[in-house]
Amino acid sequence: MPRLLHISSSPRGAQSESLAIADSFLGIYRETHPADEVETFDLWDGSLPAFGPAAAGAKMTIFAGGTPAGEQAAAWDAAVSTFQRFAAADRYLFSVPMWNAGVPYILKQFIDVITQPGLAFGFEPATGYTGLVTGKKAMVVYTSAVYGPDYRRGFGSDFQTTFFRDWLRFVGISDISEVHFRPNLVTASAEAGRREAHSAVGDLAKTF
Repeated sequence: MPRLLHISSSPRGAQSESLAIADSFLGIYRETHPADEVETFDLWDGSLPAFGPAAAGAKMTIFAGGTPAGEQAAAWDAAVSTFQRFAAADRYLFSVPMWNAGVPYILKQFIDVITQPGLAFGFEPATGYTGLVTGKKAMVVYTSAVYGPDYRRGFGSDFQTTFFRDWLRFVGISDISEVHFRPNLVTASAEAGRREAHSAVGDLAKTF
């Protein structure tokens, strides 16, 4: 049966706008895809492995055609296990709040853990990188409290969507749907935009 994996990068629980919108998506998705398996990977639950010196060394060992050993082998096994959990899904829902114009560091850690040679991507000296996570679909919920595309420069910049879109395509995911909720809570009411975002994800969930 098809499997949907929700990857949550917000630590704010019931106060999180991105999680609330993702929950609206999941509610409609479960109604319209009752046979599908749905799983949530909360990146803050403590199960995400670190990506430090041993893991970085293992990645370069693999890249050079070698086999990691010792601490590198243990770090590589943890990365492979996390990637396999990711790759087992057919469809992805990402809830991505903006942090300091980018993505939460825990999401960057997840990306660094699973974006490994021979797993998420291949490489050929003559042609460069090729994404290996193909045939998948991604739904991304982007939120920000202050930044908005129509606001003055003083309200921030967007490296959140540019970075994350590029990563999805880098690993081979090109079928991407997005919903943005950027209410600028400093100067405007958020309710109209909130309703629009929840409605939009509900519509997308029906055919996702």
